[in-house]
Amino acid sequence: MKSQNKNIDQIGVLAKEASKDLAKIPFSQKNDALKAMAAFILEDNKYILEANKIDLENAKLKKMPESFIDRLMLNEDRIESIANTLKEIESFEDPVGKIIDSWERPNGLNISRVSTPLGVIGIIYESRPNVTADAGALCLKSGNASILRGGSDSINSSIAIHDSLLKGLRHADINENAIQIIKDTDRNIVKKMLQGINKTIDVIVPRGGKNLVSEIEKEAKVPVFAHLEGICHIYIDKEAEPRKAIEICINAKMRRPGICGAVETILVHENITTTFFLELVKSLLSEGCEIRGCKKSRALSEDIIDAKEEDWSTEYLAPIVSIKIVDNYEAAFKHIEKYSSGHTESIITENINLAKKFQQNLDSAILMHNASTQFADGGEFGLGGEIGISTGKFHARGPVGINQLTSFKYTVSGDGHIRK
Repeated sequence: MKSQNKNIDQIGVLAKEASKDLAKIPFSQKNDALKAMAAFILEDNKYILEANKIDLENAKLKKMPESFIDRLMLNEDRIESIANTLKEIESFEDPVGKIIDSWERPNGLNISRVSTPLGVIGIIYESRPNVTADAGALCLKSGNASILRGGSDSINSSIAIHDSLLKGLRHADINENAIQIIKDTDRNIVKKMLQGINKTIDVIVPRGGKNLVSEIEKEAKVPVFAHLEGICHIYIDKEAEPRKAIEICINAKMRRPGICGAVETILVHENITTTFFLELVKSLLSEGCEIRGCKKSRALSEDIIDAKEEDWSTEYLAPIVSIKIVDNYEAAFKHIEKYSSGHTESIITENINLAKKFQQNLDSAILMHNASTQFADGGEFGLGGEIGISTGKFHARGPVGINQLTSFKYTVSGDGHIRK
């Protein structure tokens, strides 16, 4: 693979120039590109799958865990899903140039707050090749140039998908440097990006595990949209409907155990342990889920492994879940406050007032009622996919979609106004 070390500064400069072009092009031109990208992704299906096969074989030789393999794997359904996400992003209104608010001052000045692109966004990600398309398309739609740096384990898949995106840019006569991918897997490239590539990168978005995100947040010299971990909780209240609760828990853990929205800890009200708990345990075990539990839960089932203190703060990203029986809602609330990473929590109850209390009093980015934590996703929120989940409280929080990839400026109109 040809090194790009000597060209990294140029990549930044070209991205900055492309971002200026993107800020001026018509909305319809961006949509033409996105529509073409979706078509080329489907047309290049075989080429992308062949590239992904190389990455999968290499990952298996390295004996990477199953959760990693699942995130890396592409198939026809997942490629179609990538294309559908591009189509959905195309269908959204232009997030740039929106008048967010406007008002008139007593002196007659008219002031408006108008949405603008952020500029150049650097995306650093690991094993999910679909991020190449999602991130590139979301940045394009929001008028931002992007510099993509995928992990070495998904490099062939990411390059193949990027080739399809370039075809879409060419089709719509858009500067090809609007979406650039770094093919060099040297980690020094990441350090250069975190330093902003000579002030050409405006924002960094990491997509990956705790170690990657922690390193980026520690070393970045530019703003970062990120979450460190997805330690998500479900609290099953005494007024929960049993069948509903079991189906939600199974889905939240086992649909895709390796994603950040998978539930890691389930808290169960002690009043329903005799009527509900064993059925929940049986259902999880039948799906191949390992259960680590507190002393009370282990007294009810010998199939539950002893949970250590670190289990309550562990993002398993695997078919493993920790379970704790709690005395009441207050105990569940305190547990979540102590161990949550601020990503996503869900309460299962038919008590509407309690659900409202749960959503009002907890401070995670996403708070759900009677729903699987796996809905913590920009596409499921109707945002047209996401570039990541942010648990920070500045600028963007929760799924980062096209509207979160904009800033704003003020426009002021007067009629010969001067300030005394």
